[in-house]
Amino acid sequence: MKDPRSTIFRVFNEIGIIDQLATALLARRLPDGLHPSQFFLLGNLVRLGDGKTPAALTKAFQVPKASMTNTLMQLEKRELIKVQPHAEDGRKKQVFVTEAGRVLFAQTVSEMEDPINQVTEGVEGVEDILPVLENLRRKLDDNRDV
Repeated sequence: MKDPRSTIFRVFNEIGIIDQLATALLARRLPDGLHPSQFFLLGNLVRLGDGKTPAALTKAFQVPKASMTNTLMQLEKRELIKVQPHAEDGRKKQVFVTEAGRVLFAQTVSEMEDPINQVTEGVEGVEDILPVLENLRRKLDDNRDV
């Protein structure tokens, strides 16, 4: 029987399921009380550079302002980030990763290597689909308001 769903719907469906399963795999390896969404925010700051404003992070993650405020408060409470007054505009704040945050991120990424390798062993073509996924992400990012 032919699947009535469009190919792109099926692609998005698979990506969603992969995201759910991978996030659960990550959650089992995070320190008690650290939520995957907090780890993803920490990762964004480590990988793409810190010093962003809470408003910029809210827009990037497409979450309500209250959710971002809570996530930042939780990370700051754990001393993984520091929220400071903006260097040029006193009305704004900037978010910086602490050394403890960088260490936790690096350790978690390292601890995820074996489980990821285990669950992806024998999966062919991952390198081949990466450019397609990156292009799809860019297109989605450029069209957030659709």
